[in-house]
Amino acid sequence: MLAKRIIPCLDIKDGKVVKGTNFVGLRDVGDPVEIARRYNEQGADEIVFLDITASHENRGTLLDVIERTASEVFLPVTVGGGIRTTDDIRELLRVGADKISINSAAVKDKTLISKAADMFGSQCVVVAIDVKRVPSKESYNGIFPTDFGTSPEDFHVVIHGGRTDTGINAIEWAKEVERLGAGEILLTSMDTDGVKKGFDLEITKIISDAVSIPVIASGGCGSLDDFYDVFAQTGAAAALAASLFHFGELSVPQVKNYLKEKGIPAR
Repeated sequence: MLAKRIIPCLDIKDGKVVKGTNFVGLRDVGDPVEIARRYNEQGADEIVFLDITASHENRGTLLDVIERTASEVFLPVTVGGGIRTTDDIRELLRVGADKISINSAAVKDKTLISKAADMFGSQCVVVAIDVKRVPSKESYNGIFPTDFGTSPEDFHVVIHGGRTDTGINAIEWAKEVERLGAGEILLTSMDTDGVKKGFDLEITKIISDAVSIPVIASGGCGSLDDFYDVFAQTGAAAALAASLFHFGELSVPQVKNYLKEKGIPAR
């Protein structure tokens, strides 16, 4: 088994790290560079920055945050939120991002994935997939002309914070983004996100089994056991969490030591 990665996620708004539930009731957690430095000292494997305002008028602020972080923190940095073009990607990589994460833009124009992979390399292209369980349907309004099966539940790709069901089958979309050149998938279950009762093991296993690129599990982690379960029961290569780390409920060393005690190799 390859060593597993533990990744803190920092939601950025107006140059600050914030945390809430579905972007409501946001609390100011602090300066992103200071928080990233703390995770660097704790031994985090990577850091994800998510621009939750996701708009070009705030892009300058995010670029400054990434540039300051890259100059002081020597961890791989992934940046997502509001990335719509290869020019956006180029600017983020220029100031120090190691990877970029695209979600809605990739759903709307899947050629962005292949263009980014061709221009910058698959290793820096992460496709974020937000997934929601829906009743099985006989027909879909998605982009794939494939028969997706007749199970009682299916998994759809959702955008806009889980509010918009695209009708796209999540398993087929994961296969497609791999084919288009994505180097990694950031998989978030909207059914478990924020609940702190564990990752969605079913969809994480299905998608990690369906692709050969690494899958990062996200959404629902609430305890040390949840980290163990997602690695023991699925093929996830990494696990992402936010508030657990930000508010001191767990530290990265605690998680890694626990995993090693349970026989799960961690970096």
